[in-house]
Amino acid sequence: MAHKLYVGGLSFETTDAELKALFEQAGKVESAVVITDRFSGRSKGFGFVEMSTNAEAKQAISELNGKVLGERTITVDEARPPRQSGGRPGGPGGRSGGSGYGRGRW
Repeated sequence: MAHKLYVGGLSFETTDAELKALFEQAGKVESAVVITDRFSGRSKGFGFVEMSTNAEAKQAISELNGKVLGERTITVDEARPPRQSGGRPGGPGGRSGGSGYGRGRW
């Protein structure tokens, strides 16, 4: 099972291949992707790397967190699961949602 790492502080010019090459110093890389904006295609300055084993993931964090890549200091940590989107404030039936009755009033 692959172990996913978050990589922040990337230069906007960093490519998937450069990210993969850096992490291969710590072990076998299953995948490496720089996250891009879906409309502009420009890097968002962070990405994710999947290492083959937990030991390699820990080694990558130890060796690469705080390292300089493309004149920027990167942050490497275990990836966290995505946050659940709660939708609009108040949720369904809350003050922000509802039927529209009394629109503009509380």
